[in-house]
Formats: sequence, C-alpha cells, structure tokens
Amino acid sequence: MEPLSHECGVALVRLLKPLEYYEKKYGTSRYGLDKLYLMMEKQHNRGQEGAGIACVNIDVPPGEEYMFRERAEGKDAITTIFGRIGDSFRGQLYMGHLRYSTTGKSGITYVHPFLRRNNWRARNLCLCGNFNMTNVEEVFERMVSQGQSPRIYSDTYITLELMGHRLDMEVEKEYATARGKGLEGLEITRYIDSHLKVENVLKTTLEVYDGGYVMCGMTGSGEMFAIRDPWGIRPAFYYKDDEVVAVASERPVLQTVFDIPCEDVMELPAGEALVVRRNGEFQVSPIFEPKGDFKCSFERIYFSRGSDRDIYKERKRLGENLVPSILKAIDGDVGNTVFSFIPNTAEVAFYGLVEGFRRNGMDVRPEKVAWKDIKLRTFITEAGARDDLASLVYDITYGSLRPYEDNLVIIDDSIVRGTTLKDSILRILERLHPKKIVMVSSSPQVRYPDYYGIDMPRLEELCAFRAAMNLWKIGGKEARLEELIESCKKELSRPAAEMRNIVRGIYNPFTVDEINVSMADMLRPEGMETPVDLVFQSIEGLHAACPGHKGDWYFTGKYPTPGGVRKVNESFLEYVERAGLKPRP
Repeated sequence: MEPLSHECGVALVRLLKPLEYYEKKYGTSRYGLDKLYLMMEKQHNRGQEGAGIACVNIDVPPGEEYMFRERAEGKDAITTIFGRIGDSFRGQLYMGHLRYSTTGKSGITYVHPFLRRNNWRARNLCLCGNFNMTNVEEVFERMVSQGQSPRIYSDTYITLELMGHRLDMEVEKEYATARGKGLEGLEITRYIDSHLKVENVLKTTLEVYDGGYVMCGMTGSGEMFAIRDPWGIRPAFYYKDDEVVAVASERPVLQTVFDIPCEDVMELPAGEALVVRRNGEFQVSPIFEPKGDFKCSFERIYFSRGSDRDIYKERKRLGENLVPSILKAIDGDVGNTVFSFIPNTAEVAFYGLVEGFRRNGMDVRPEKVAWKDIKLRTFITEAGARDDLASLVYDITYGSLRPYEDNLVIIDDSIVRGTTLKDSILRILERLHPKKIVMVSSSPQVRYPDYYGIDMPRLEELCAFRAAMNLWKIGGKEARLEELIESCKKELSRPAAEMRNIVRGIYNPFTVDEINVSMADMLRPEGMETPVDLVFQSIEGLHAACPGHKGDWYFTGKYPTPGGVRKVNESFLEYVERAGLKPRP
C-alpha cells in the first residue's frame, strides 16, 4: 500500500571457462554480460533510483584497459547502461548493482559500484553492496585518526577507502614475501596476483562495522567476493557449476536466469564470504563468527519476489493465521462479508486467508474490490486538485458488495505511515457503502524504524507510534513520559553495547487492541461514517509463518546490533525536540 524504499540489489557473474568457450557453445561473446542484465532486470524491484555495472578482464596485456564501470540514474538506468556500453564490456568478472537510497543522498556520485584506481592491478578495487552501517561516524573518525581524509561522507565510499587501504597492506605483504623468494619485476606482480588473500582484507575492514550488509567486490587482478553480515540481516544467494559462479539478492532470480531447481541455489551463511580467485578457484569460508539469527522478516512479507517457493508458502500462511482475528472483527458473520486485498503485494496473503476460512468449513466471498491506477500522474500544480488526484490512485469495483449489508475485509501486507490509507483507500472504499470496513495487515504493527538498509520513515511518521503517543496524551501520562525522556538521555551516555531500547516503553502501557483502536480513529478520514476496524498479524503468527527469518526489530524493537539500539534512542530524542516535548525544569 505504502511503498517503502527497498534495500538494494546485487548481482555477480564469474565465468570459469575461457571466453571462446561461451562464444562457441552459446553463440555469443556476451554470455556473462547477458546473464548480468537478466539478473538485474529480475531484481528491478530492489532499486529504481539508479544502477551500475562493472567488469574485469584478466587476459588484457599491460597498456590496455582491463577494468570497466558504467552507471546511470533513474528507474530506466538498467536499459540506459546496457544500451550505452555496446561490446566494450568484455571479461570474466561482472558485477551489477541496483540502488535505493537509504540515507537521503542522491546523485550519480552515490550510485554503485564505487571504483578505486591504481597502476597495480591487485590494488584496483570495485565495490557495491546492499547495506547500511549504523556506526559510520565511528569508522570515519578511525580513518581520520590514521591520517586518511575521505572525500565523500557515505558508508559506501568510506568502506571503499578503508577496504582499499587494507588491500594495499595485503599487497605490500605479498610483495615482501615475493622479494624474499628472490623474485623480480613481472614475477613479483604475477606472484601477488595469484597469492592475494582477499579474506584478510575483508576481516580487517569489516570487523569494526555495525549494521546489515551484503558486500560485493572485484579487484583488478581478478579476485571476486561477496560477504554477508554476521547477523545474517541482509540476504544473499549463490549458484555454481563448471561454467559460472553467480550471486544475487534473491533465490528465484538465479533459478530463472540459469534455469535451475531451487535445490541448486545456496544461501550464503551469516558471517561468511564467497571468494573466487583469479584462477577460478571457488570457496565459501567463515570470516566472522555468527552473532545470532536475525534474517530480515520484511524480506518475506514485502520485499522479495513472491515467486520464491518458500516465500510464496510463507505469505499464504501469514494470511491464514489471521482467520481467528478477522472472525472476531466481523462477529462471525462470514455470510455477509466480502473479502479482498490491496494490489499487488498482498495478493498471496489473500489466497492464504481464503484457504484458511475454507479449511475451517466456511465459504467466503472473494472479490477484486480495489484497483491501483498506475497511470495517474500528479502533474496538476494546484494543491487542492493535486490532493484530489492523489486520493484517486486506487479505484473500486462498483457493485462488488451489497451496500449497507456487507462487511468488507481487505488485506494489505503492511500499514506503515497510514497516509495512503487515510488519504485514498478508506475514502474510495466508503463509496461502496459497506456496513463495516476491516483493514487487515499481514504483518504486525510497524513500531520502530529500520537502520540496516530499508528506508523506513522517521519514528513519528509510523502510525503505530503516533497512535501510542495519542494514548499517552489522553491518558494523562505526561509525568511518566518525562521519565522516559530522561531515561533515554541516560542510555545514550552509556556504551552502545550496554544500551537498552527506551522507545519500547512507549508501547508497554497499552495492549495491541488499544493501539489498533487509536490508530483507526487517527486514520479515519474526516466525515467518514462507515465504522473501521484494524487487524494486525501477531508476533507469534509472524514467527509461525516465517520460522527461518527471526529478524523482527521493526515490530518488537529487539535490534540485533548495538548500533540499532543507539539509533532508535537518538531518533526518539530527535522526535522529542521536534515535537517540543521537553521535560519540565
């Protein structure tokens, strides 16, 4: 309903045979590039602000270009890039990236991959990733204290420079070893290229990082890698056969592009790195000890492609789990209720909801009630007319229910800000004159921002938080609220590893149902007469449906890293300042 800016998408392709092999077998020298293009298009949902690709050719002699990069901005960036490069990108290593900004920074400067140049092949580094670091300030200060002066303040660029510095050190180490063996000139270069240990570079670069990430990179000498954070927050999958190694952010991308079964795609474990060496040697090895099981549950609910075998089943279970709560909301009157969904991401959960009723012996009336008109564009400049147009982004199927007789149950995957619900959906649904509208979310209440790669709104933009704050105001709990503010200030003076999430205290005095009622009152459009109830997935229902993805900090406030806890406490104090809720002297 309310699009969230996604984590980014990554794509890696490493050809393991000579280029002539692919031209002879597949009839094209663009085999690797074509696979990269398909992998990026299949992940277009993960990034529409920009895209970039890079390539390394390890067979090029000195004096010729061996490392290429191309980037573009906008939702058509993939088409722009691949239309622009022609046959210039020829090599064995390919890397692609799709970008959504999670920092508010935009422009071609911030589009991945990032490239660090050097006359020594092994010191060239190209980097991209799906990540957001919560302690980038700390890492930046560490680099400055070492005498470095990064030109751009962003976690990607800082990571590039830090990793580049560590790469230089690793090259120097191998250089000394080669000299000790009596090698000279090109012999030293060949030794470095074939003995570089990128695992050491990853270890020394990322050991200080707090955040969720899948980091991907290539060196000019032909090393390729992908590493996943030790909490397992961000997703990564890979496939290998005797022709290719490929990495993507989503499993069905690899299945479709390489026409392989689900079982042939492996998930990169938390804290481990996939490395393909210059000679094509492949390995997956641990870099960091796993720090818990925090795979992102929002991937399963909302972001990842529903064509994934397991995600499809999980989203259906999310819908089925809601049957008892919906029955309560409609007083068991299934016969006088129409069931529908908000297009398009809630469709699979809707199928599960319908199956759940039918499995319990109840026949339901499913209808396609809501339609999203993607052709509407807010080109009208007058504010009033523009607001009216925005309210018509959704349309309805007239005659799909009996006016004033039927309840309308309509499921969505999440309710985050609530603005689309208030400004558009509830207004348009009331035109059908249902007896009652029950808005259902297949996810629990989103109570906390994400700080690991999903661009969720500020704390006060979350409708669950605003609803809870309204309950504090009408309940006369100002004194207790002041205590929470003071506690938050004290927590932020403690070491990050010892901090508690004070914002959880905002929700503790109230039940889920109380917050639901407050939220429904807050989101009801002015003048709306039809009763509105809200039903959310329970935390227990979420974990039952998605047992392999326990990262639920958006719903519970249980952040996997100290940086997340620090960020949410800082966010609360920033809200207090903006709202003028300063404690009394």
